[in-house]
Amino acid sequence: MKISDILKALEQWAPPSYQESYDNAGLLTGNRGDDLTGVLVSLDCTEAVVDEAIQNQCNLIVTHHPIIFRGLKSITGKNYVERTIIKAIKNDIAIYAIHTNLDNVHTGVNRKIADRLGLLNPTILAPKKELLNKLVVFVPKHNTQTVLDALYKAGAGEIGNYDHCSFTMSGTGTFRPNDAANPTIGQQNVDESVEEDRIEVIFENHKTSAILNALKQAHPYEEVAYYLTQLQNVNQEVGSGMVGKLETPMNTVDFLNFLKEKMQTGCVRHTPIHQEKVQKIAVCGGAGSFLLSKAKSVGADVFITADFKYHEFFDADGKIIIADIGHYESEVFTKELISEYLSEKLTNIAPLLSKVDTNPLKYL
Repeated sequence: MKISDILKALEQWAPPSYQESYDNAGLLTGNRGDDLTGVLVSLDCTEAVVDEAIQNQCNLIVTHHPIIFRGLKSITGKNYVERTIIKAIKNDIAIYAIHTNLDNVHTGVNRKIADRLGLLNPTILAPKKELLNKLVVFVPKHNTQTVLDALYKAGAGEIGNYDHCSFTMSGTGTFRPNDAANPTIGQQNVDESVEEDRIEVIFENHKTSAILNALKQAHPYEEVAYYLTQLQNVNQEVGSGMVGKLETPMNTVDFLNFLKEKMQTGCVRHTPIHQEKVQKIAVCGGAGSFLLSKAKSVGADVFITADFKYHEFFDADGKIIIADIGHYESEVFTKELISEYLSEKLTNIAPLLSKVDTNPLKYL
Protein backbone atom coordinates (compact mmCIF):
# COMPACT_ATOMS: atom_id res chain seq x y z
CA MET A 1 0.00 0.00 0.00
CA LYS A 2 1.13 3.51 -0.84
CA ILE A 3 0.69 6.69 1.17
CA SER A 4 -1.45 7.85 -1.75
CA ASP A 5 -3.99 5.11 -0.99
CA ILE A 6 -4.63 6.65 2.44
CA LEU A 7 -4.77 10.18 1.08
CA LYS A 8 -7.17 9.17 -1.71
CA ALA A 9 -9.57 7.70 0.86
CA LEU A 10 -9.37 10.81 3.05
CA GLU A 11 -9.93 13.13 0.09
CA GLN A 12 -12.99 11.20 -1.04
CA TRP A 13 -14.42 11.77 2.43
CA ALA A 14 -13.39 15.41 2.87
CA PRO A 15 -12.36 16.91 -0.50
CA PRO A 16 -9.57 19.50 -0.18
CA SER A 17 -11.74 21.95 -2.14
CA TYR A 18 -14.03 22.13 0.92
CA GLN A 19 -11.38 23.75 3.09
CA GLU A 20 -11.70 27.44 3.94
CA SER A 21 -9.62 29.96 1.98
CA TYR A 22 -7.36 30.69 4.97
CA ASP A 23 -6.57 27.02 5.62
CA ASN A 24 -3.60 24.85 4.66
CA ALA A 25 -4.96 21.32 4.69
CA GLY A 26 -3.33 18.62 2.57
CA LEU A 27 0.05 16.92 2.30
CA LEU A 28 2.59 19.11 4.13
CA THR A 29 5.68 16.87 4.03
CA GLY A 30 6.55 13.64 2.29
CA ASN A 31 5.78 11.90 -0.98
CA ARG A 32 2.43 10.44 -1.95
CA GLY A 33 4.16 7.69 -3.90
CA ASP A 34 6.12 6.24 -0.96
CA ASP A 35 5.28 2.78 0.37
CA LEU A 36 3.23 2.97 3.57
CA THR A 37 4.70 1.49 6.75
CA GLY A 38 2.05 2.71 9.19
CA VAL A 39 -0.37 5.53 10.03
CA LEU A 40 -0.43 7.57 13.22
CA VAL A 41 -3.49 9.78 13.83
CA SER A 42 -3.23 12.89 16.02
CA LEU A 43 -5.08 16.14 16.57
CA ASP A 44 -1.85 18.15 16.24
CA CYS A 45 1.65 17.43 15.01
CA THR A 46 4.49 18.22 17.41
CA GLU A 47 8.01 16.93 17.86
CA ALA A 48 6.69 14.41 20.40
CA VAL A 49 4.15 13.13 17.88
CA VAL A 50 6.88 12.68 15.26
CA ASP A 51 8.94 10.78 17.84
CA GLU A 52 5.92 8.56 18.48
CA ALA A 53 5.59 7.89 14.75
CA ILE A 54 9.27 6.93 14.56
CA GLN A 55 8.94 4.57 17.53
CA ASN A 56 5.93 2.87 15.94
CA GLN A 57 7.44 2.73 12.43
CA CYS A 58 4.71 4.94 10.98
CA ASN A 59 5.78 7.02 8.00
CA LEU A 60 2.46 8.88 7.74
CA ILE A 61 0.98 11.19 10.37
CA VAL A 62 -2.60 12.28 9.76
CA THR A 63 -3.55 15.32 11.82
CA HIS A 64 -6.54 17.60 12.05
CA HIS A 65 -4.60 20.84 12.55
CA PRO A 66 -1.94 21.75 9.95
CA ILE A 67 1.54 22.15 11.48
CA ILE A 68 2.30 24.59 8.64
CA PHE A 69 -0.41 27.22 8.71
CA ARG A 70 1.40 30.33 7.51
CA GLY A 71 4.25 30.64 5.05
CA LEU A 72 7.72 29.67 6.27
CA LYS A 73 10.56 31.91 5.06
CA SER A 74 13.24 29.71 6.59
CA ILE A 75 13.46 26.32 8.28
CA THR A 76 16.27 26.59 10.82
CA GLY A 77 14.68 25.01 13.89
CA LYS A 78 14.06 28.28 15.72
CA ASN A 79 10.57 27.25 16.85
CA TYR A 80 8.49 24.11 17.38
CA VAL A 81 6.98 24.27 13.90
CA GLU A 82 10.35 24.31 12.16
CA ARG A 83 11.81 21.67 14.49
CA THR A 84 8.84 19.37 13.84
CA ILE A 85 9.14 19.78 10.07
CA ILE A 86 12.90 19.14 10.14
CA LYS A 87 12.47 15.99 12.21
CA ALA A 88 9.71 14.66 9.95
CA ILE A 89 11.71 15.25 6.77
CA LYS A 90 14.90 13.75 8.21
CA ASN A 91 12.96 10.60 9.11
CA ASP A 92 11.01 10.35 5.82
CA ILE A 93 7.67 10.92 7.55
CA ALA A 94 4.77 12.39 5.62
CA ILE A 95 2.41 14.77 7.44
CA TYR A 96 -1.12 15.19 6.13
CA ALA A 97 -3.67 17.63 7.59
CA ILE A 98 -7.42 17.21 7.15
CA HIS A 99 -8.72 20.39 8.74
CA THR A 100 -11.61 22.68 7.76
CA ASN A 101 -12.54 20.34 4.92
CA LEU A 102 -13.31 17.75 7.61
CA ASP A 103 -15.14 20.40 9.64
CA ASN A 104 -17.34 21.10 6.64
CA VAL A 105 -18.61 17.61 5.75
CA HIS A 106 -21.74 16.26 7.41
CA THR A 107 -19.95 13.13 8.64
CA GLY A 108 -17.00 15.10 10.01
CA VAL A 109 -15.89 16.82 13.20
CA ASN A 110 -19.23 18.31 14.18
CA ARG A 111 -21.09 15.06 13.59
CA LYS A 112 -18.70 13.39 16.03
CA ILE A 113 -19.62 15.97 18.70
CA ALA A 114 -23.33 15.58 17.93
CA ASP A 115 -23.10 11.80 18.23
CA ARG A 116 -21.26 11.98 21.56
CA LEU A 117 -24.06 14.17 22.89
CA GLY A 118 -26.78 11.94 21.46
CA LEU A 119 -28.31 14.63 19.25
CA LEU A 120 -31.11 13.39 17.01
CA ASN A 121 -31.20 14.15 13.26
CA PRO A 122 -28.23 16.55 13.25
CA THR A 123 -28.04 18.80 10.20
CA ILE A 124 -25.52 21.34 8.93
CA LEU A 125 -25.96 24.65 10.76
CA ALA A 126 -24.65 26.91 7.98
CA PRO A 127 -24.71 25.09 4.60
CA LYS A 128 -22.39 26.41 1.89
CA LYS A 129 -23.41 27.77 -1.51
CA GLU A 130 -21.83 27.47 -4.96
CA LEU A 131 -20.54 23.94 -4.41
CA LEU A 132 -22.90 22.28 -6.88
CA ASN A 133 -22.84 22.08 -10.67
CA LYS A 134 -25.58 21.11 -13.08
CA LEU A 135 -24.70 19.18 -16.24
CA VAL A 136 -27.06 19.26 -19.22
CA VAL A 137 -26.23 16.86 -22.06
CA PHE A 138 -28.05 15.72 -25.20
CA VAL A 139 -27.99 11.99 -25.99
CA PRO A 140 -29.60 9.75 -28.64
CA LYS A 141 -32.58 8.09 -26.96
CA HIS A 142 -31.23 4.55 -27.22
CA ASN A 143 -28.00 5.64 -25.45
CA THR A 144 -29.64 7.51 -22.57
CA GLN A 145 -29.42 4.80 -19.92
CA THR A 146 -25.81 3.94 -20.79
CA VAL A 147 -24.77 7.58 -20.36
CA LEU A 148 -26.79 7.96 -17.14
CA ASP A 149 -25.21 4.85 -15.66
CA ALA A 150 -21.73 6.22 -16.41
CA LEU A 151 -22.60 9.58 -14.83
CA TYR A 152 -24.04 7.91 -11.73
CA LYS A 153 -20.95 5.74 -11.34
CA ALA A 154 -18.76 8.87 -11.48
CA GLY A 155 -20.77 10.48 -8.66
CA ALA A 156 -23.46 12.52 -10.41
CA GLY A 157 -27.05 12.53 -9.26
CA GLU A 158 -26.44 12.25 -5.51
CA ILE A 159 -28.73 14.47 -3.43
CA GLY A 160 -28.82 13.90 0.33
CA ASN A 161 -30.09 10.38 1.01
CA TYR A 162 -30.87 9.75 -2.67
CA ASP A 163 -28.77 8.76 -5.64
CA HIS A 164 -29.39 8.17 -9.37
CA CYS A 165 -31.24 11.51 -9.43
CA SER A 166 -31.76 13.01 -12.90
CA PHE A 167 -34.25 14.72 -15.17
CA THR A 168 -34.87 13.64 -18.78
CA MET A 169 -36.84 15.41 -21.50
CA SER A 170 -37.23 14.27 -25.12
CA GLY A 171 -36.75 16.38 -28.23
CA THR A 172 -35.12 16.56 -31.63
CA GLY A 173 -31.47 17.40 -32.18
CA THR A 174 -30.13 18.68 -35.50
CA PHE A 175 -26.62 18.89 -36.94
CA ARG A 176 -24.62 18.67 -40.16
CA PRO A 177 -21.21 16.95 -40.18
CA ASN A 178 -18.50 18.70 -42.24
CA ASP A 179 -15.85 17.08 -44.44
CA ALA A 180 -13.50 16.39 -41.50
CA ALA A 181 -16.17 14.80 -39.29
CA ASN A 182 -16.50 11.09 -38.55
CA PRO A 183 -20.14 11.02 -37.43
CA THR A 184 -21.67 8.17 -35.45
CA ILE A 185 -25.01 9.08 -36.99
CA GLY A 186 -25.51 10.77 -40.37
CA GLN A 187 -23.31 11.63 -43.35
CA GLN A 188 -20.85 14.38 -44.15
CA ASN A 189 -22.45 17.61 -45.45
CA VAL A 190 -25.98 16.26 -44.96
CA ASP A 191 -28.45 17.77 -42.47
CA GLU A 192 -29.43 15.23 -39.84
CA SER A 193 -32.12 15.15 -37.16
CA VAL A 194 -32.09 12.68 -34.28
CA GLU A 195 -34.55 11.91 -31.51
CA GLU A 196 -32.56 12.80 -28.41
CA ASP A 197 -33.00 13.06 -24.66
CA ARG A 198 -31.93 16.09 -22.69
CA ILE A 199 -30.38 14.77 -19.45
CA GLU A 200 -29.84 16.97 -16.38
CA VAL A 201 -27.84 15.88 -13.31
CA ILE A 202 -26.45 17.70 -10.29
CA PHE A 203 -23.10 16.95 -8.65
CA GLU A 204 -20.50 18.46 -6.33
CA ASN A 205 -18.11 20.65 -8.28
CA HIS A 206 -14.96 18.81 -7.17
CA LYS A 207 -16.23 15.82 -9.20
CA THR A 208 -16.37 17.80 -12.44
CA SER A 209 -13.30 16.30 -14.11
CA ALA A 210 -14.28 12.69 -13.34
CA ILE A 211 -17.86 13.22 -14.50
CA LEU A 212 -16.90 14.90 -17.78
CA ASN A 213 -14.43 12.09 -18.48
CA ALA A 214 -17.15 9.52 -17.82
CA LEU A 215 -19.54 11.42 -20.07
CA LYS A 216 -17.14 11.52 -22.99
CA GLN A 217 -16.28 7.84 -22.60
CA ALA A 218 -19.94 6.75 -22.57
CA HIS A 219 -21.41 9.18 -25.13
CA PRO A 220 -21.60 7.87 -28.70
CA TYR A 221 -21.08 11.21 -30.47
CA GLU A 222 -17.76 12.44 -31.80
CA GLU A 223 -18.66 15.92 -30.46
CA VAL A 224 -20.65 15.82 -27.22
CA ALA A 225 -23.18 18.63 -26.82
CA TYR A 226 -23.31 19.64 -23.15
CA TYR A 227 -23.06 22.61 -20.85
CA LEU A 228 -22.24 23.17 -17.19
CA THR A 229 -23.80 25.65 -14.78
CA GLN A 230 -22.62 26.51 -11.29
CA LEU A 231 -25.63 26.60 -8.97
CA GLN A 232 -26.39 29.07 -6.21
CA ASN A 233 -28.21 26.33 -4.28
CA VAL A 234 -26.88 25.51 -0.83
CA ASN A 235 -25.36 22.07 -0.41
CA GLN A 236 -27.09 20.67 2.67
CA GLU A 237 -24.29 18.13 3.11
CA VAL A 238 -21.45 20.67 3.34
CA GLY A 239 -20.97 23.60 5.70
CA SER A 240 -20.13 24.83 9.17
CA GLY A 241 -21.44 23.55 12.50
CA MET A 242 -24.38 21.26 13.21
CA VAL A 243 -27.67 21.48 15.04
CA GLY A 244 -29.85 18.74 16.49
CA LYS A 245 -32.10 17.92 19.41
CA LEU A 246 -31.72 15.94 22.61
CA GLU A 247 -34.23 13.10 22.78
CA THR A 248 -35.94 14.85 25.69
CA PRO A 249 -35.43 18.30 27.24
CA MET A 250 -32.82 18.41 30.01
CA ASN A 251 -32.40 20.66 33.00
CA THR A 252 -29.86 23.25 31.90
CA VAL A 253 -27.38 22.69 34.73
CA ASP A 254 -27.67 18.93 34.27
CA PHE A 255 -26.97 19.35 30.56
CA LEU A 256 -23.86 21.43 31.18
CA ASN A 257 -22.56 18.75 33.55
CA PHE A 258 -23.46 16.09 30.96
CA LEU A 259 -21.55 18.11 28.34
CA LYS A 260 -18.51 18.37 30.59
CA GLU A 261 -18.52 14.60 31.13
CA LYS A 262 -19.11 13.59 27.50
CA MET A 263 -16.50 15.94 26.06
CA GLN A 264 -14.06 15.20 28.90
CA THR A 265 -13.27 18.84 29.51
CA GLY A 266 -11.91 20.36 32.69
CA CYS A 267 -13.94 23.52 32.30
CA VAL A 268 -17.09 24.79 30.61
CA ARG A 269 -17.24 28.58 30.29
CA HIS A 270 -20.85 29.56 29.75
CA THR A 271 -23.13 32.58 29.67
CA PRO A 272 -25.83 33.09 32.32
CA ILE A 273 -28.52 30.44 32.51
CA HIS A 274 -31.77 32.10 31.49
CA GLN A 275 -34.00 29.05 30.98
CA GLU A 276 -34.72 25.97 33.06
CA LYS A 277 -34.51 23.36 30.31
CA VAL A 278 -32.72 22.95 26.98
CA GLN A 279 -33.23 20.64 24.01
CA LYS A 280 -32.09 22.16 20.70
CA ILE A 281 -28.30 22.16 20.60
CA ALA A 282 -25.90 23.73 18.08
CA VAL A 283 -22.24 22.69 17.93
CA CYS A 284 -19.05 23.77 16.20
CA GLY A 285 -15.68 22.18 16.82
CA GLY A 286 -12.85 24.66 17.30
CA ALA A 287 -13.33 28.43 17.10
CA GLY A 288 -17.01 28.91 16.30
CA SER A 289 -17.98 32.42 17.37
CA PHE A 290 -18.68 33.30 13.72
CA LEU A 291 -21.70 30.96 13.89
CA LEU A 292 -23.38 32.49 16.94
CA SER A 293 -25.93 34.51 14.97
CA LYS A 294 -26.79 31.41 12.93
CA ALA A 295 -27.24 29.33 16.08
CA LYS A 296 -29.57 32.00 17.46
CA SER A 297 -31.53 32.24 14.21
CA VAL A 298 -32.36 28.50 14.19
CA GLY A 299 -33.60 28.71 17.76
CA ALA A 300 -30.85 26.72 19.46
CA ASP A 301 -30.98 26.73 23.26
CA VAL A 302 -27.23 26.11 23.62
CA PHE A 303 -24.28 26.76 21.32
CA ILE A 304 -21.27 24.55 22.08
CA THR A 305 -17.92 25.63 20.67
CA ALA A 306 -14.54 27.10 21.71
CA ASP A 307 -12.31 30.17 21.73
CA PHE A 308 -14.98 32.77 22.54
CA LYS A 309 -13.48 36.12 23.56
CA TYR A 310 -14.72 38.02 26.61
CA HIS A 311 -16.80 40.59 24.74
CA GLU A 312 -18.24 37.98 22.37
CA PHE A 313 -20.05 36.29 25.28
CA PHE A 314 -22.23 39.41 25.60
CA ASP A 315 -23.63 38.66 22.14
CA ALA A 316 -25.66 35.80 23.60
CA ASP A 317 -27.92 38.62 24.79
CA GLY A 318 -30.12 36.33 26.88
CA LYS A 319 -31.33 34.47 23.79
CA ILE A 320 -28.95 31.48 23.87
CA ILE A 321 -26.44 29.85 26.22
CA ILE A 322 -22.89 29.86 24.89
CA ALA A 323 -20.88 26.90 26.22
CA ASP A 324 -17.15 27.20 25.51
CA ILE A 325 -15.55 23.83 26.20
CA GLY A 326 -12.04 24.56 24.88
CA HIS A 327 -10.53 24.12 21.44
CA TYR A 328 -8.65 20.88 22.14
CA GLU A 329 -11.58 19.37 24.00
CA SER A 330 -14.03 20.17 21.21
CA GLU A 331 -11.90 18.40 18.61
CA VAL A 332 -9.82 15.74 20.36
CA PHE A 333 -12.29 13.00 19.41
CA THR A 334 -11.51 13.79 15.78
CA LYS A 335 -8.63 11.34 16.21
CA GLU A 336 -11.14 8.54 16.76
CA LEU A 337 -13.26 9.78 13.86
CA ILE A 338 -10.35 9.62 11.38
CA SER A 339 -9.10 6.28 12.68
CA GLU A 340 -12.57 4.71 12.52
CA TYR A 341 -13.08 5.96 8.98
CA LEU A 342 -9.74 4.62 7.72
CA SER A 343 -10.25 1.25 9.45
CA GLU A 344 -13.64 0.88 7.79
CA LYS A 345 -12.55 2.14 4.38
CA LEU A 346 -9.24 0.26 4.21
CA THR A 347 -9.53 -2.99 6.13
CA ASN A 348 -5.88 -3.99 5.62
CA ILE A 349 -4.46 -1.19 7.80
CA ALA A 350 -4.68 -0.51 11.53
CA PRO A 351 -4.21 3.20 12.24
CA LEU A 352 -2.66 4.06 15.60
CA LEU A 353 -4.12 6.76 17.81
CA SER A 354 -1.48 9.10 19.16
CA LYS A 355 -1.05 8.90 22.92
CA VAL A 356 0.59 12.33 23.08
CA ASP A 357 -1.49 14.99 24.83
CA THR A 358 -1.00 18.00 22.57
CA ASN A 359 -3.32 20.30 24.52
CA PRO A 360 -1.33 23.47 25.27
CA LEU A 361 -3.77 24.40 28.06
CA LYS A 362 -3.87 22.85 31.52
CA TYR A 363 -6.44 23.31 34.28
CA LEU A 364 -5.97 23.42 38.06
